[in-house]
Amino acid sequence: MSASPTTSPPPPTETDPPEPAPVRARRPRHAYLAALATPRGRAGSLLVGLVVLAGICAPLLAGHDPTAQSAHALAVPGTPGHPLGTDDLGRDLFARVLYGIRTDLEVIAVAVPAGALLGCALALPAAVHPLVDSAVQRAFDLVLSFPGLILALAVTAVLGPGRFPVILVIALAEAPLFGRQLRGGILVQREREYAVAARVGGTGRLRLLVRHILPNCADPLVVQAAVSLTVAVFLEGAMSFLGVGVRPPEPSLGGVLSQALPYLAQAPFYAAGPLLSVTVLVLGLSLLSEALNREIRK
Repeated sequence: MSASPTTSPPPPTETDPPEPAPVRARRPRHAYLAALATPRGRAGSLLVGLVVLAGICAPLLAGHDPTAQSAHALAVPGTPGHPLGTDDLGRDLFARVLYGIRTDLEVIAVAVPAGALLGCALALPAAVHPLVDSAVQRAFDLVLSFPGLILALAVTAVLGPGRFPVILVIALAEAPLFGRQLRGGILVQREREYAVAARVGGTGRLRLLVRHILPNCADPLVVQAAVSLTVAVFLEGAMSFLGVGVRPPEPSLGGVLSQALPYLAQAPFYAAGPLLSVTVLVLGLSLLSEALNREIRK
């Protein structure tokens, strides 16, 4: 009994539709956009965006003057007109938390860029002249030898509490970090092949630095900025908590938390608003800095 011949599939005709190519998700070309497209970047952007939006819209959302006192002291959350309750002076906690977020954002939005500009301005001449480099590095070592709170107490002992001393402390504390990041980047980049080729081709030192080396040093500075914002939130909160930061009755998250400390057993809700706000903001900034760092290092 003979085996039946195997039939091969008919060849494709011109009418057969071509097989669709697999669809791949498009990835952002820029490292920063790619970092924001990651799960960490999206979560961090969402958390930071919510806090920033709350601070910006504080006059529209608060409904009360954050410094106005009333007879309803330590009202519990859910009291009509006071969703988070009131503090020991009858001030609306929801309004004080929103304006405290606004105050903290204003401080760190000025202090961190000021520290970055100061550190980078000192690092540029230090990276091209050995004597200047030695002097600047010793100055950075001196600043970094002081813990942040010790530096804060030293500055406020001279200038007193207020916004400007907080901004100055944060800028001084963060300047060495930016300066060393930029200095290290310049020292590495100027030995790369493209920099050597540009020098051989007759490119001047200033043009080589501005047009070629500095753009390649920007990525670590962006990551450092995200980390410094996180540190600045803690440092401002700690200074206000200790009474050497933003002056009352102007609200700040650390100040509201400090005022809530004696009433934690009686009214634990007093500290919930500032604690939650700081936690969300720091968590969001940490996720953003981690996403940027991972994407840039690829």
